[in-house]
Amino acid sequence: MKIFMIALALTAAASGAEYSLDSKAYGRTRKVIVHTPPGYSAQRAEPYGVLICFDGLSYYRNEIPVPQILDELTAGGKIAPMIAILVDTNEGRLEDLANNQRFAKFLGDELIPWARGKWRISTDPRHSVVAGASAGGLAAAYVAFQRPDLFGNVLSQSGAFWRGNESSNSEPWEWLTAQYAGAAKKAIRFYVEVGGLETRQALGRGPVFIEANRRFRDALVKKGNAVTYLEVPEAGHEPAHWRAQFVPGLVRLTADWDK
Repeated sequence: MKIFMIALALTAAASGAEYSLDSKAYGRTRKVIVHTPPGYSAQRAEPYGVLICFDGLSYYRNEIPVPQILDELTAGGKIAPMIAILVDTNEGRLEDLANNQRFAKFLGDELIPWARGKWRISTDPRHSVVAGASAGGLAAAYVAFQRPDLFGNVLSQSGAFWRGNESSNSEPWEWLTAQYAGAAKKAIRFYVEVGGLETRQALGRGPVFIEANRRFRDALVKKGNAVTYLEVPEAGHEPAHWRAQFVPGLVRLTADWDK
């Protein structure tokens, strides 16, 4: 499959506002960063789409500066204006991102209702993208599986699809792939990409990383889901690769959104 990239000349850093949510699911506060597009209006005729990224600090100003990227793409007419919610997962990262039901509950029952109460966000799951890399890529596919009524697009980068259920580091492996294979088709679109050099065996005893991504893709294709799948040549499990593929993935998933 042809790989395409969109070059961005990132300008001065775009900003976001940090919020703390009191989570009943976790019994503590959860931090998120919210970025609204330039010219955001609560009176806009059409509600805004939403992008949710895990490892929020990495998607803020570090490895993948999402606010800047979104502003550049919006200004260039490449994507529709959208609101980004960057979820901090530094505390107990794998407890959040490795097929964790409590995390899906937090997103679906707490974060999304809170965000819809504060900003003009679409309730159409087709106008929602959930994104992440490594364990975050797995989590993006997991929360969409659990709540397809909220999340209709998955951007998974080097997804850790080898993992078991509820943060398990042992067999049965590839738990989420089995769930998709065994369930009725869900109305979710996917952009799944993995580095061509991600050929290591997980934990030295589990599935090979890239092969687990292939089997996840195969399960989706068999169900009839819309899937864009890429194995990026000479790319490993690292942020430079994810940053390069984040833009084409987002553009692809939102191509039919009203710009």
